[in-house]
Amino acid sequence: MRLGHFCVGALSSFIAFGDVVNAIKLTMHGRRHPTSSDGVLLGRRGNVSPLTNKGDVSYYTNITLGGAEFTVLIDTGSTDLWVAGKVPESQDTGKASGVTYAIGEVKGPIKKAHLDFAGHTVLNQAYLEITPGDEPAGTGLIGLGPNSGSNIFRTLNSSDGHAVLDRIFLQNTSTPNFMTVLLGRSEDPVDTFPGDLTIGEILPGFENITSQPKLTVTDVPIWEVGDQHFQVLLDADGIIGPTGQPVKVKTAVDETKNKKQVTAIVDTGFSLSQVPRAVADAFYGDIPGAQFANVSGIGRTWIVPCTEEVNITFKFAGQSYRIHPLDAALEPSLIGIDSIRNAQGQDCCIGMSVLLHVSLFIFLKRILKFQPILFNLGKSPNFDMILGMSFLRNAYTLIDFGDFLAESKGKGDPYIQFLSTTGLSDGHSEFVRVRLGGNDTTTDRTLASSHNNNTASSGSKRTLYYILAGVLIGLAFLIVVGFLIFNKVRQARNRKTAYHSLGDQTNAPTNAAGMQQYYNPNTQYDPYQQSQYQAPNPQYNQQPPQYSQGPPPNQYSNPWDHRY
Repeated sequence: MRLGHFCVGALSSFIAFGDVVNAIKLTMHGRRHPTSSDGVLLGRRGNVSPLTNKGDVSYYTNITLGGAEFTVLIDTGSTDLWVAGKVPESQDTGKASGVTYAIGEVKGPIKKAHLDFAGHTVLNQAYLEITPGDEPAGTGLIGLGPNSGSNIFRTLNSSDGHAVLDRIFLQNTSTPNFMTVLLGRSEDPVDTFPGDLTIGEILPGFENITSQPKLTVTDVPIWEVGDQHFQVLLDADGIIGPTGQPVKVKTAVDETKNKKQVTAIVDTGFSLSQVPRAVADAFYGDIPGAQFANVSGIGRTWIVPCTEEVNITFKFAGQSYRIHPLDAALEPSLIGIDSIRNAQGQDCCIGMSVLLHVSLFIFLKRILKFQPILFNLGKSPNFDMILGMSFLRNAYTLIDFGDFLAESKGKGDPYIQFLSTTGLSDGHSEFVRVRLGGNDTTTDRTLASSHNNNTASSGSKRTLYYILAGVLIGLAFLIVVGFLIFNKVRQARNRKTAYHSLGDQTNAPTNAAGMQQYYNPNTQYDPYQQSQYQAPNPQYNQQPPQYSQGPPPNQYSNPWDHRY
């Protein structure tokens, strides 16, 4: 898979091939702990291609190129074919190219040779010939992504540079232009089925996949067509964490209209999935004993106690796809690490995937689960996350190439269909058998958590009662104080209403008749007419009071009044 000019397909594919006519079925097997660094060669059985296994969950098929046999990874996230070592019967084009991955790159001359691949022969297939080094001689990678991502095609600028699947579809017009992937799980205690990859064929028993929603592959901007991958939109709030609640995340893809929908690349070349940091934090951050730690040989990653069951779900077009708990956290021994322990001394597994698209076998030290994407996606990324094998082991996947096919005429839009293969009860019971030795302690933890939640809830209720009681007491106090103040004010007003003149009290009116000598409503008021009534002699000193200190009241400084 390409990350803005970086290919991210190339790691731990779970694939191998068998022969059929027109439709191609590739049987896949995967085992942990190879007996040697060169892997285990499985003998031919009927029409099944020989398989090799190297390391953790990495699956290969054998191809014949120019008369020499190579063991290659299968990768839907990249497009080109390359092999390490000399190809006897080959033709040099005189041009060179390369493929850059998230970590590492390969480069070499572009050559052509006849390719035998799962029952099909492709004449003069273009490929890169790599000098053996980090990639051992006799190994390689076959890209199965959109042809627009081919560096070989861009360099040769002719149909000779088309990708392998495009060549197969174009020369076998009766073969439907789709492939399917079904991945098994090595830790599965019940079903040891390793997996299949088919081209133009639906696996028996999985025919219902054709009735599943067709998820349209989203297009990248035309100026970035070389970075086109098989990528689709998740539902809004379509990532469900262990709490059962949607994980809040916003897409970084500018072209996406609904910012709650994230774009996910479907990539068999990623051993395990990569998600935004916020999503990884939501998956593992609240798990007891989980830590975001620096693990030797891996780097910064989430670790979680292996006995903790982590349940994760992704939603597409209203359909839920559960992730098996065994795929949500990886046993460190499977990637050659003796043990990982958290600060509490608990044995821990590795959570979902930090950065693991690496040039071939380097990935053996980088296999993770759903970890935050730590590489730079750039200012305007075309995707938000990568759903690798840790997702694909839980969904039978059909990828229709549509008009992604080279020289396509009137083909429809490419799309992807998923058929869920993991049930909630099966995932739980298998986790208990593998990680807990058959002793389901998750119930105890759930009950303990429930008890703690109830205790916390009871404490919260008591706190609420105390607050309410305090509020009621406060209100009662305010009412009493208000009532007392009201009475005081009313008494003061009553005293004011019953006042007598400040003059000689003998001159004050004592009845209604007496009031008429002070006020006659029929008499017009004349301010220049001398009053016929004499005001009573004041009995008080009308001189303003003398203040012993400080300015008069009207001379204070008032910060709220502009006049002062």
